[in-house]
Amino acid sequence: MPGSAGKASKLLLLVDSRLRVTISDRRVLLGTFLAFDKFMNLVLADCEEHRTTTTSKDGTSTQSTQRRSLGLVILRGENVVSISVEGPPPARGAAKATPGGPGAVRALGRGQPVAAPAGLGQAAPFGVGGGVGGMGRGAPM
Repeated sequence: MPGSAGKASKLLLLVDSRLRVTISDRRVLLGTFLAFDKFMNLVLADCEEHRTTTTSKDGTSTQSTQRRSLGLVILRGENVVSISVEGPPPARGAAKATPGGPGAVRALGRGQPVAAPAGLGQAAPFGVGGGVGGMGRGAPM
């Protein structure tokens, strides 16, 4: 396929961007673009589905928009109708500058002292909790 390498490189520039993807049944998915393949299958994180429905009553039609949170989505490329950029990728240094929220993982780093859980004595061998029946550090077996 001529020109497919150009399309792949353009998509590669959009990784980590916030995308709006319209699929064949007219639903719109908003999510963070993580990955794609040669079939245009897409992986979106923190994805939301937006669906517009039209109802008719007594000759008047009303439109309503429903929003649903989906999370991580793998979208088959066959269903993709259009892709547009909602927001740019975050700055590379921004991830380090933002403090973590509840449940965020923060590395201690190598060699950081870790406090022993309560109930373990000082005489315990490394990695063993206290010893059983007088068998602690230096006790004969």
